[in-house]
Amino acid sequence: MLTELIKRDTSWLHFNARVLQEAADERVPLYERIKFLAIYSSNLDEFYRVRVASLRQFKKLDKADRRELFNFKPKRELKSIRKIVAAQQEEFGQIFRGQILPQLKKENIHLLHWNEMSPNQTEFAAGYFDKEIKPHLDLHWLPAEQVASSELPFLKSGQLCLAVELDEETARETEEIALVPLPTKKQPRFIVLPNPESDPDGYYVIFLDSIVRANLARWIGRKVAFGYSFKLSRDAELYIENEFDGELHRKIEHRLSQREDGLPTRFLYDSNMPKWMRKRLKNTLGLSKYDMIPGSRYQNFMDFFSFPLPPGREDLAYEDLPPLPHPRLNSEDSIMESMDASDLLLHFPYQKYDYVPKLIREAADHPEVTKFQITLYRVAGKSAVVTELLRALEKGKEVEAFVETKARFDEASNLYWGKQLEAAGAYVRYSYPAVKVHTKLLHIQREIPGQKTVHYTYIGTGNFNEKTAKIYTDHALLTCRPRIGKDVQQVFQLLKGNLILPNCKKLLVAPFTLARGISDMIDEEIKRAKAGETAYLFFKMNSLEEEKMINKIREAAAAGVDVKLIVRGICRLQPGPEENIEIISIVDRFLEHARVYIFGGGDVEKVYMGSADLMDRNLYRRVEVVTPVEDPILRLEMRRILDIQWRDNQKARFLSYGRLNEFRKGGEGVFRAQTDLYRYFERRDDIIER
Repeated sequence: MLTELIKRDTSWLHFNARVLQEAADERVPLYERIKFLAIYSSNLDEFYRVRVASLRQFKKLDKADRRELFNFKPKRELKSIRKIVAAQQEEFGQIFRGQILPQLKKENIHLLHWNEMSPNQTEFAAGYFDKEIKPHLDLHWLPAEQVASSELPFLKSGQLCLAVELDEETARETEEIALVPLPTKKQPRFIVLPNPESDPDGYYVIFLDSIVRANLARWIGRKVAFGYSFKLSRDAELYIENEFDGELHRKIEHRLSQREDGLPTRFLYDSNMPKWMRKRLKNTLGLSKYDMIPGSRYQNFMDFFSFPLPPGREDLAYEDLPPLPHPRLNSEDSIMESMDASDLLLHFPYQKYDYVPKLIREAADHPEVTKFQITLYRVAGKSAVVTELLRALEKGKEVEAFVETKARFDEASNLYWGKQLEAAGAYVRYSYPAVKVHTKLLHIQREIPGQKTVHYTYIGTGNFNEKTAKIYTDHALLTCRPRIGKDVQQVFQLLKGNLILPNCKKLLVAPFTLARGISDMIDEEIKRAKAGETAYLFFKMNSLEEEKMINKIREAAAAGVDVKLIVRGICRLQPGPEENIEIISIVDRFLEHARVYIFGGGDVEKVYMGSADLMDRNLYRRVEVVTPVEDPILRLEMRRILDIQWRDNQKARFLSYGRLNEFRKGGEGVFRAQTDLYRYFERRDDIIER
């Protein structure tokens, strides 16, 4: 019997549970465990700002409209989410209080509360408060009478705030509350304290919140019982066009009477906050009971990314793995000449990202290069890639850029660089209303006099972003194959507004040919299996969500095709014990981000890579490009990489029915994919250099 597909949001929460597993894993260095708590917190905040925000809006629709538009009940979905999150938050607290804090103390690192400071630390904190914190503080009084939320200070999403209970008879009678937003944008969340005289060798850290609490009464000039922290998460505003197809988007917009930008979606509060105070804040902010999430004394654990490391204690973090040189590119001065000779694969963060801006710089200096074309989805705040494109414009080259302004939370950076390119003379095209451009393409055109155009093409699984290239695992194909170059040119014609659909010979392009192309290749494997031949699928992706594609994979497995899947995040398919499907998920120090699709392909494997997951939005509502890897040596290299990942028995989890998120253990030897891959590239580079 086939197991039912699990809901997308539930599956995403299962992924965040895998992040939480890393925080609980004693094999992980202590400071990395703290970072995984920060990652979990950051992930959950975005989930509430986007997915939960959309469910809240759908609740406003009439029941008849909801039944027509959805196959689920938003209210029931919110209840399910709340139940799962509540259990995870409880586990989160147990990991932090029961494991992390005791381990820190064992290392003589102390995270203090406001009332645990020694006399000299208290004196230091008072001086720090007066000089560094007080100038950035605001005080707002919430009187006993019910007030409209518009009369309150506007609390931005993620803003930490203290709700201060006064320790006065009159205050208790009137239930007066002081609201104090914490200036976390102006001051670090963690402050290193001087050592107490009794422990000169220790390392003492305190929350910004605690320093404020310790000085509240002196600052306010009234007796204070306690300052209870809370954080408000707000609607990320662009969720409808990002998460749902154009037709549904129009229907929802038409039927909703109004849309409340920035609507509160989660109120995370200190579980010790008095009930009367919670009720007052809930009513004043217009929250529902489903928005109220109890938490610990401190919120915004994403700030633990910056938790200070004592000098000389690098042993508490992961061993540094500096990006390695590519063996061919490291020994040759010209990247373009290397591409002329044969295709190349780059693998981030194992190998240096410097080659990407270096390629643009070299091409800008080349007299026969005439044009650059690029898609920009998530651009780094300080972008070497765009800086080199600006330099190419100075050199008189033509530059065309498609800038996706709907890349959630990176809109400002993308717009900034788009304007910089426009001002320098580039042709810049921005987002389409109903389609997001998610593909990662760079095309460089070289015109050799008397000969054909030479195409230098870069097709990646990750963004042109130097920052994420240090922590996301991605692949990039660099090729001069003419047919692939011409196909990429067709994609850019589409992005420029050409109404002629791309007629690509090599590339699979969403939303036009990608879904059908993958489905057809799966059908070929089904035919082979039915004919008694070897047939298999070996896919790696971020998310597996689209129902028709899941059904096709199940059809292949039922026909005898061997199916192996590596899925990092959302996976709506949980195969039952009788299905010929194995699925694992790897969560480790780097974020697994690559998309690779391998088909048994008869005598020669077919290997594809690109920007698209098997999700409805990637297949049908985004411009995506997936390319074949045609060089036989590079096909073997990509297969070797997936084989190394598949044998992982340290950081891989099962995503199967009855074994969800269970660590995969056993076998001969210890295999950890990310560390093994680094050593693989290290050894390979050494061999080639020798």
